[in-house]
Amino acid sequence: MEERIGVRCGARFSTYEELFARALRASRGLLELGIAEGDRVALLLRNSIEYIEATIATVPLGASAVPINWHWRGEEIAHVLADSAAKALVVHADLWPAIAASVPEGLDVIAVPAEAGSGDGATAPEGVSGARAPGGVLWWPDWLASREPWAQPPETVPASIIYTSGTTGRPKGVVRNPPTDAQREGLRALFTEIFRLEEGERTVIPAPMYHSAPNAYTAAAVMRRMDITLMRSFDAEEFLRIVERDRVTVVQMVPTMFVRLLALPREVRARYDLSSLRWVVHAAAPCPPQVKRAMIEWLGPIVAEYYGSTEAGPVTFCTSAEWLAHPGTVGRALPQATIKVLDAEGRELPAGVSGEVCMRLGVISDFTYEGDEDKRRALERDGLVSCGDIGYLDAGGYLYLNDRASDMVISGGVNVYPAEIEACLLTLDGVRDCAVFGIPDDDFGEALAAHVELHDGARLSAEDIRAHVHSRLAGYKAPRVVEIVDSLPREDSGKIFKRRLREPYWAGRARAI
Repeated sequence: MEERIGVRCGARFSTYEELFARALRASRGLLELGIAEGDRVALLLRNSIEYIEATIATVPLGASAVPINWHWRGEEIAHVLADSAAKALVVHADLWPAIAASVPEGLDVIAVPAEAGSGDGATAPEGVSGARAPGGVLWWPDWLASREPWAQPPETVPASIIYTSGTTGRPKGVVRNPPTDAQREGLRALFTEIFRLEEGERTVIPAPMYHSAPNAYTAAAVMRRMDITLMRSFDAEEFLRIVERDRVTVVQMVPTMFVRLLALPREVRARYDLSSLRWVVHAAAPCPPQVKRAMIEWLGPIVAEYYGSTEAGPVTFCTSAEWLAHPGTVGRALPQATIKVLDAEGRELPAGVSGEVCMRLGVISDFTYEGDEDKRRALERDGLVSCGDIGYLDAGGYLYLNDRASDMVISGGVNVYPAEIEACLLTLDGVRDCAVFGIPDDDFGEALAAHVELHDGARLSAEDIRAHVHSRLAGYKAPRVVEIVDSLPREDSGKIFKRRLREPYWAGRARAI
């Protein structure tokens, strides 16, 4: 039986021929809605085949997709729709009722079936139609079926406009200049080097595509016609099952997924054949050293790491062997990248001294923030871009990260970096995860708070947690407020919504630091 290559999600499978045919029907539909060159189409979608189709559909029109984090609330979504000036919204049908009041009048809305395994046979919800009606909501399956496809398939998929969530403030839209042919070729080579994305490879997408890295990774895999399995949300054992079933060869992950995989009983992990895997690359957050070492011991020297940002792209790279020789590093600058560590006055700091990490990737086009050139200019440091990360370079050029400047707490005039305290708390038996952040203090300006999530059955008190920090770090780094919580607010990727933890403490105050 001939092997089928394409994209699968849940019970559904699509060949690339079928996927591009539907995407080009959507291109025609968007054109009829008035979408033209330079326009934006917002996507409020979970990982799905339709997500890829809707993204591709914008390309022949010269428009851009604007992925939106579907966990965001009404006000956050309304901001992105207004800030991006989106002219259409593609949304999973079950998400629509909760956000309908946040959608500007006049915006064309297309609802996508949300049920697992749903497709053209799904029934449109009440108030949703296949016909175009002013003020109405269109039903994706009917909307596609009634249209002829665009004549020519797209040759490339441009970068989506990604809105970064940030620790404070409203999301900012990163808009890239069109790449030159040389930049496009340079990025393609870079993606092959870092991600091992090539025709014939097989991958799984375990993270939400509204984030920049999985978004770009998926687009690159689609353009190479790789076999792709989409996970709607990450489940550790299901991930292992997919790797074995679909013979996955390459994958991009985040450290939280490693933690969840390692939390599985050894007998469960041993149940699955992972021998097809030849490359696992991770980024997006610092990986605790004990977690990274355990993953290398389990999977072998196939675990690589890169560091970068939505704004700058990937700028460092590190193999398993390099990391084992330099534990805790996020790698050295790629040949196409420049990295400097600068002090507050913009002076370059010597090896081993922490400061603001500033970077640039030579093969990526420049960017701005949608509607906010001033904020873009504020990131500029000596021709490089600073995204607020604090770290240092060692004598060999390996980069180590301490924290984010936006997370930094200034208590009594002393700079305190929550990441150091979080790393300390994660060494305490019983702690599953934690978030440390600044809260208002009348005497010191800011004090430290820690929200701590425990493993099932663990019994720890606030005093146990403070005592653990006291025994390992300076006394002033022990959190004044400790909350033991059932769960921390997260995205699908596992990233903690630290901003939502901070907000209640700062409510009603004129400042947020």
